[in-house]
Amino acid sequence: MKILLDTSVLIDVLRRRNGRREALAALVRAHESLATTSLNIAELYAGVRPGEEASTEALLDGLECFDLTGSAARLGGKLKKQYSKRGQTLSLADALIAAIAIEERCALLTDNRKDFPMPELRLYS
Repeated sequence: MKILLDTSVLIDVLRRRNGRREALAALVRAHESLATTSLNIAELYAGVRPGEEASTEALLDGLECFDLTGSAARLGGKLKKQYSKRGQTLSLADALIAAIAIEERCALLTDNRKDFPMPELRLYS
């Protein structure tokens, strides 16, 4: 299975929180494929602390990275609009991350499940 790591998970790994490093190491030992998106990388770098640059690069070097494609951009825009009509505000970044996960058939590992209400999106438990 491909597991897409959301920004909250990446931050936990870098800051050694919530046993996240050990949990991801166990997934790798179980032959799970770990990935993230270019959007998550941008979010991560927006908050990188001094001294975290090398560990950030080392973490990202071990992950597959999915870029935003035209079709994922269309889907993300549609998802944002669809939920907006229902009165639920999604960030554009989250809608795009969800769209990439859907298109790449990944399960999304996130601490912010409420930000990803799409039934077609698989969330990793």
